[in-house]
Amino acid sequence: MSSIPSHAMILAAGLGLRMRPLTLERPKPLIPVGGRCMLDRVLDHLDDVGVARRVINTHWLGETIHHHVNGRPGIVFSDEADLLETGGGVRKALPLLGDDAFFVCNADIVWTDGPSPALARLAAAWDDKRMDALLLLQRTATAFGYEGHGDFFVDTSGKASRRKEKQISPTLYAGVQILHPRLFEGSPPGKFSLNLLYDKAESEGRLFGIVHDGGWYHIGTPDALGQAESRLLSEPHDDLHE
Repeated sequence: MSSIPSHAMILAAGLGLRMRPLTLERPKPLIPVGGRCMLDRVLDHLDDVGVARRVINTHWLGETIHHHVNGRPGIVFSDEADLLETGGGVRKALPLLGDDAFFVCNADIVWTDGPSPALARLAAAWDDKRMDALLLLQRTATAFGYEGHGDFFVDTSGKASRRKEKQISPTLYAGVQILHPRLFEGSPPGKFSLNLLYDKAESEGRLFGIVHDGGWYHIGTPDALGQAESRLLSEPHDDLHE
């Protein structure tokens, strides 16, 4: 891809059940981490690479997200009366996301960039002729707050394949990606996971990934919050926008 995608989707509609009681009065994307909430950190990354239009989906305490970002340019909302999960949420917002490939970012994770912005690396790696989905992957060995067996393998050409049962893969999906609208052709209405479309793209040889070269934090519980903040602030080359 010769330029940065002009549109991005930010997934901010989750209930944040594991973060209770912190999420009883605010949605998880608005929880501060190191003095700045997770949603603002994602928006900062998008600002840094010049993404002009950001679509945010909301559900739980969605009005607080509307209020929080009031005044930030280029933001529109896709409010969900019923939770649609990741795939259904993006599918509903497709009319707001243009005709070309776009970023999708989870609003409940924190990442810090390596030598180059992760979003710029994704854009540089995107090949519209070969790809329908390009995932940012994080090494499990360096992922904060992750205890699973990984998600994907990546071969030397960048093609991604999901690990099978009883396998252990070295990378997990980092919650940041580029998708093309054509990936959603034939997808079901209503609630479904993006995993359904990853499997479709993989079967067609059009699922790819690159490995993140910065920090990555999944903050799943209140107890993990302080640990994440300490580690974030100790990063030698962080991009905390403070």
